[in-house]
Amino acid sequence: MAGADAPYGLGALGVPAAEEALYRAVLARPGATVARLAAATGWDPARVRRRALALERWGLLVRLPGRPARFSPAPPGPALEALALRRREEIERARLVAAALTDGFRPGGRAVVETFGGGPEAVDRFASRLQGTARREVLVLGAPPLSATAVPGVRRRAVYDHAWLDSPERLAAAREAAAGLAERSRVLAEVPLVLLVVDRTTALVRDGGTALVLRPSGLLDGVLALYELLWERAVPLEPATPGADGLSGDDGRLLALSASGLTDRAIARRLGVAQRTVERRMRRIMNVLGARTRFQAGLRAAELTRGTGLSAESPRDAGPPGDHRGA
Repeated sequence: MAGADAPYGLGALGVPAAEEALYRAVLARPGATVARLAAATGWDPARVRRRALALERWGLLVRLPGRPARFSPAPPGPALEALALRRREEIERARLVAAALTDGFRPGGRAVVETFGGGPEAVDRFASRLQGTARREVLVLGAPPLSATAVPGVRRRAVYDHAWLDSPERLAAAREAAAGLAERSRVLAEVPLVLLVVDRTTALVRDGGTALVLRPSGLLDGVLALYELLWERAVPLEPATPGADGLSGDDGRLLALSASGLTDRAIARRLGVAQRTVERRMRRIMNVLGARTRFQAGLRAAELTRGTGLSAESPRDAGPPGDHRGA
């Protein structure tokens, strides 16, 4: 491919020109082998493999089963949107640092960042009391607070860290909590912090036996913006799979875990089943959805959900609530 190393347009999303060139080559040749891509780009096979591995990590390329190795491109729309969300997340994290520096040196007035200590149990008690003050909304990130009570009129959203849901018992506990609290729950790998936000006016950022309490400020605004980005990236804890005969709620959960990037071994451990069971169920789901890859299966399930207007989350809570500060 002439000009394979020429600059393209995905650099703003963190995709180097060489990787973008290979992605474009695969878009034009779905299912191409390494040898065919090497001929198309003018690169040696080792370089093609290295670039393909990077594209797989970014979710832009899918390696098809069988030998020789063949690659299929992820659909540009959702794949690039995911990259854009990651870049926005990085920008929001940088804004958090800037806001912390600004608020930390604000002269006079009430402190917008307070430190709370006393050990894990003291932080747990404080978090429980803080939740009790909620009148409109509670946001949870990372691991759930140890105790919570459903309050009429108070909306709850949670993004759980996969690392916390590392056993069938914890996964079952999260499902029970979601049902009992009428909570909209999602799951994400590598959640960057453990957070509790009440009414968008107070946030508790936990770090073991200590915590930071954030009051209305640029830093709190940045934390809320980061939460919304992570919410967009996360997948439902209880996804719906309507419109496809033969798919159950358990199949939907399996699809969600797979879509979030977990390996079959990790999925099996969290569901408390054998790895072969996960592999067998995934093959059946792909057959039902008419998908050649797991990525396609996830997209197909999402299309069915959108097409019927259903989801595992309540339609009346479809979007994030507005900023209630000063209400």
